[in-house]
Amino acid sequence: MARRPQSDHIIQVRNLKNGFGDQIVHDGLDLDVRRGEILGVVGGSGTGKSVLMRSIIGLQPPLAGDITVFGEPTIGREETEAVEIRKRWGVLFQGGALFSTLTVAENVEVPLREFYRDLPQALMDEIASYKVVMSGLPADAGAKFPSELSGGMKKRAGLARALALDPELLFLDEPTAGLDPIGAGAFDELTRSLQKTLGLTVFLITHDLDSLYAICDRVAVLAEKKVIAVDTIPNLLKLDHPWIQEYFNGPRGRAAVATQEAQDGKAGDDRQGQGAGERGDADTRPEHHPTEVDANADGQPSRGGLAENQARDAAPTTPASHVEDRNSTPNPGAGRAGTEHPTGAR
Repeated sequence: MARRPQSDHIIQVRNLKNGFGDQIVHDGLDLDVRRGEILGVVGGSGTGKSVLMRSIIGLQPPLAGDITVFGEPTIGREETEAVEIRKRWGVLFQGGALFSTLTVAENVEVPLREFYRDLPQALMDEIASYKVVMSGLPADAGAKFPSELSGGMKKRAGLARALALDPELLFLDEPTAGLDPIGAGAFDELTRSLQKTLGLTVFLITHDLDSLYAICDRVAVLAEKKVIAVDTIPNLLKLDHPWIQEYFNGPRGRAAVATQEAQDGKAGDDRQGQGAGERGDADTRPEHHPTEVDANADGQPSRGGLAENQARDAAPTTPASHVEDRNSTPNPGAGRAGTEHPTGAR
């Protein structure tokens, strides 16, 4: 299937209607997700945040409406065409949704076995090992079963599986739910790092105000069976909708703002201090040839022109370090029969 030219919008939803019997969840819902952004999706309980995601990835057929992903309509497609689209996204379901009878590495290999059945086992093992480390887990976590993992580690294992096919689009459903503040902050940093490094577009369902302020470029608000607003948080705060005001200006919202302002202030102070130190050192440094590189106390290159730039450009980028969820206790994972399909296939 030939791919269409890239659009600025990687997901487009028009006039979507979802329901269960007499209960209508969405009616006339429209949404655009821009390529390369982290879009937060918020709304009260029962507004259909997860239902919207499931409709986009094909697990919840809508009653009406149109959904386009990567410029291709996803409703009513032939199975072979739908497979080509599903290869290009990854999904982290709530709680990780790992197969309890498979190790972490085997869970990561599930999408590879489905879409690339001719891959040698050795290559699949190598890919799984790389994705495990990329998600912030220790290398030896690949041999463990979900029941041997903490709650935070299960989410990272689910993330490793979502990244198995090198997706362009990543769906995250409540990734920080149940994590302690340190674990949640580390997962946010990992998400932003992976988005920048891999050029991902991220569809993030969350109730975590700290996550919204820390990493989201825009936020979509679900209410009244529609997306009532999509914008940056400062612009959303200008709206007089009662739910938006209560959500972002309530006690938790004010605490999240204070936390973000404190982090921004600390980062600014660090940059100023670093700049002042560099200016003070400049007067005492001898002149150097552009290709010279000095060593600091740790034996690492500290200054220079061409050589320093080449060394910096050659340095690999690594994901944020893993911080384990210390408040969660291991739980047996869900079995095959009750587990969401990792790629959204039905």
